[in-house]
Amino acid sequence: MAQVSLNNIRKIYPNGYEAVVPTSFDIADGEFVVLVGPSGCGKSTLLRMVAGLEDISEGALSIGDRNVNHVDPADRDIAMVFQNYALYPHMTVRKNIGYGLKNRKTPASEIEDKVQTAAKMLNLTEYLDRKPSQLSGGQRQRVAMGRAVVRDPALFLFDEPLSNLDAKLRHQMRIEIKALQRRLGVTSIYVTHDQVEAMTMADRIIVLNAGRIEQIGTPAEIYHRPASTFVASFMGAPPMNLLTAKGSGGRVTVGETISVAAEVADGPVTLGIRPEDIEIGPTCDIPFTVDIVEELGAHRLLHGQLGGQELTIHVGKDVVVSAGPIRMSINPDAVVLFDAKSGLAL
Repeated sequence: MAQVSLNNIRKIYPNGYEAVVPTSFDIADGEFVVLVGPSGCGKSTLLRMVAGLEDISEGALSIGDRNVNHVDPADRDIAMVFQNYALYPHMTVRKNIGYGLKNRKTPASEIEDKVQTAAKMLNLTEYLDRKPSQLSGGQRQRVAMGRAVVRDPALFLFDEPLSNLDAKLRHQMRIEIKALQRRLGVTSIYVTHDQVEAMTMADRIIVLNAGRIEQIGTPAEIYHRPASTFVASFMGAPPMNLLTAKGSGGRVTVGETISVAAEVADGPVTLGIRPEDIEIGPTCDIPFTVDIVEELGAHRLLHGQLGGQELTIHVGKDVVVSAGPIRMSINPDAVVLFDAKSGLAL
């Protein structure tokens, strides 16, 4: 296991494109950190620099107590799991898992012991003599993870490993990867564009946007106290409601309907409220018209307009509601205010 430290890491390509602006953060020994953001935000580039698959333009990268800027990938004591599995189709599961150890000239008996241990851990024992083509997508990903596990690395790197799986398998594999990481205690960096994966798996989340860090925090911190409107709109399904508002006289108002006390300067602001922090009922104080009711089994989402602005409300499955006028109120303690120009939390 190892601590990972990035100090002003930067990536500029020969054409002048800056994929990652100077970026610094530390990952504790045994921590599971998820890099999340939209396509093109720099998360995979950052991971590949940690892996040694991309050169570092500026800054210093340390794994453990060693600077690895110019250390070959094979000598960084890392194991990487890719989204496309990267298995050898002509080899059995047993040989795929043990391939890296064989290249290291590890004794055959030790390879077999490690392969058997990894296979048992990943429920692959009965598939050891099969080829990858005879496996499901989830089983192939387990084989890729087994190949990483047997190396006993100081650092696991995951590059969108679940993006090729269907929704049910993704859910199952999220649990399995997190449980495996907990069992082994290996420091891990996991890249995804899926905010649900980030929220459910991470000890800490690093939200990236256009090559820069928007926020670092626990899933709860990222969700309940987003540092910017970008984080608020990207993290959460559905995302936080963001409403154009105005600060005046110690209050923030949205149109003529919402008014909450807030210590904010007079002028335009953005008011953020999560859909589940809005209550509906006949005694609520704000009129709202439901345009669409989205049935999701365990809950419902109510979509409509509030003063010409889109608003989504989350209600439980037992709340009976249909399109048309209702009344709502917001939890003032759950309101997050953002600067109207910069989008940063106030």
